[in-house]
Amino acid sequence: QVQLVESGGGLVQPGGSLRLSCAASGSIQSINSMGWYRQAPGKQRELVATAESGGSTDYADSVKGRFTISRDNAKNTVYLQMNSLKPEDTAVYYCNTVARVYGIRADLWGQGTQVTVSS
Repeated sequence: QVQLVESGGGLVQPGGSLRLSCAASGSIQSINSMGWYRQAPGKQRELVATAESGGSTDYADSVKGRFTISRDNAKNTVYLQMNSLKPEDTAVYYCNTVARVYGIRADLWGQGTQVTVSS
């Protein structure tokens, strides 16, 4: 059994910060990329940030300079540090991992964590 467990969402005022965490566990042989997506009400799910196993990262233009993604490969965990949050960052944030499980490429998703930015 493989699962992604997210934590760190919540309610924050505009300009505030939150840190999301996502830990992958189970029969994972290797992890390629780990990342975060988000989905606001009435909108499609969109990429927020990804971190590849080689260390490269990618960000949506809307979060560049405010969000930082990082990985702890020893713990199979990815983090998203979110600073200078804006109301438009309000969404359900989903962790995504592309991994090799039982020799097969697997695209794994967390259950989602709500981030609400409001005064």
